[in-house]
Amino acid sequence: MAAHIPLAPVESSTEARIRTLASDLKQQPGALLPILHAVQDTFGYVPECTAAVLATELALSRAEVHGVISFYHHFRTRPAGAHVLHICRAEACQSMGSAALERDIKQLLNIDYHQTTADGSVTLEPVYCLGNCACSPNIRLDDAIHGRMTLARTERLLQQLKEGQA
Repeated sequence: MAAHIPLAPVESSTEARIRTLASDLKQQPGALLPILHAVQDTFGYVPECTAAVLATELALSRAEVHGVISFYHHFRTRPAGAHVLHICRAEACQSMGSAALERDIKQLLNIDYHQTTADGSVTLEPVYCLGNCACSPNIRLDDAIHGRMTLARTERLLQQLKEGQA
């Protein structure tokens, strides 16, 4: 009778990729944040298995890693839509009407922050300064910052996205 030899667990490609990213960056001081940025840049979000993998790689507790992921609004734990729309919520933008713009855009898209439209086209996220305060209120659509925004200008941008012009 052959002895049963347990097989080593098969590591998913996601976990393997996260381990590689951690290996590449873990010598940096304060390596957790650069690694989390690399994970999100690679996958578009921070996969669920990340906390466990990075806890092992960096000799931290899962709670410590999870705490950093959940503290920073930048880290997304679910895949984003095809486009990400950030609305600036910093003081300068708020003084120039971003709260009303935020309310109108949420109503237009029929979603709240950290949600994606039903068609998967737009994810809405808050941001706390885009560094364009002189042109408040500001939004960032994917990588492009747009100043002096209104609901009408936002609607035009979103329409251009649908038409493939943005």
